[in-house]
Amino acid sequence: MKKTVVNICRLVLAVTFVLSGFVKAVDPLGTQYKIKDYLVAMHLGTMLPDMLTLGVSVLLSAVEFCLGVFLLFAIQRRLTSRLILLLMVVMTPLTLWLALANPINDCGCFGDAVVLTNWQTFLKNVVLLACAVTVVLWPKEMFRFVSESNQWIVINYSALFILGVSVWCLYYLPLFDFRPYHIGTNLREQWTRTMNGEDLPYADFFIEDIKRGEDITENVLGDSSYVFLLVSPHLEVADDSRLDLINELSEYATEHDYPFYCLTASTEQHISRWHDLTGAEYDFCLTDEVTLKTIIRSNPGLLLLHDGVIIRKWSHNDLPVIPEELKDKELSELYIGQMAEDSVPAKILWLLMWFVLPLALLSLADRMWMWTKWLRRKRKVASVDEKAEM
Repeated sequence: MKKTVVNICRLVLAVTFVLSGFVKAVDPLGTQYKIKDYLVAMHLGTMLPDMLTLGVSVLLSAVEFCLGVFLLFAIQRRLTSRLILLLMVVMTPLTLWLALANPINDCGCFGDAVVLTNWQTFLKNVVLLACAVTVVLWPKEMFRFVSESNQWIVINYSALFILGVSVWCLYYLPLFDFRPYHIGTNLREQWTRTMNGEDLPYADFFIEDIKRGEDITENVLGDSSYVFLLVSPHLEVADDSRLDLINELSEYATEHDYPFYCLTASTEQHISRWHDLTGAEYDFCLTDEVTLKTIIRSNPGLLLLHDGVIIRKWSHNDLPVIPEELKDKELSELYIGQMAEDSVPAKILWLLMWFVLPLALLSLADRMWMWTKWLRRKRKVASVDEKAEM
């Protein structure tokens, strides 16, 4: 009975930590934003630079993911269970404070994949704390999937995998997009429903033309053609290494009468500086800062709308290039004018092929090796006994 309870607790903790670490790793910037929310709530908002909070974001996701995998495979059972208990001892009082004071809406434990209220988060942590105490008391009751001699493979592979996922998603865009502005979203329909009183996460989405000083949200979303939206929450810290590509896309849009807007929350001074630096010929519009950070995890990032639907999203590191010989063609004739393939099943298969399958094969090979080793030892003992009897 004790072994059963310990291994159930071990499984609950492992799955929770792996899921929590992974969803943070696929959205490092989102985790960084949540860390900043915590710092602001604790009146420490300006004490840590962005690079440090981003580093903490990547490190936190890697630690959670790896601890979950280590517990699942019963690697370093005593040390792993104690580290998890230490984390829960720190996090449980913190989430109690969040539930009582309510300085932020949610803890961000599972990023945007699973949003819990602060009280739900606290109750979840109470259960996890109880599970952590259980595995710490009886760590030897957790059975192993991989022998001690091969545990280093799981340790190194897990760490490299989750760090690689974080770096990939930082350079490009999150592998899984759990936010309300993912590819395929009918932004016009969702925004209209919000304006009609439905409780949807688009209430703070607006586009205000700076030159004319008027709201053009309805006009932009109502355009039945293509619309480019260059998104930069803060132009003063935006990456300017792809300015030529941005200007080329803007020129292409102008030639084909496609609207091209830059959405930002920057001040007029910073907008003017960006305009002088880049020679931008596109219009600048004001939008809510948090909304811009939610729309795309890149500064700047680029969206392409078609008939009010988000069909493409690009990081500034992966902007599309239209060959010179194709610039006279309409977007409907180019691949970038088509709905992007964003297959969740294909991404899950990718994860299974690159992480789950190798570890499963390792576990199988390890168990087979241990079984043959046991058989050889048993035969050797039997042979010795036979000789003794003779």
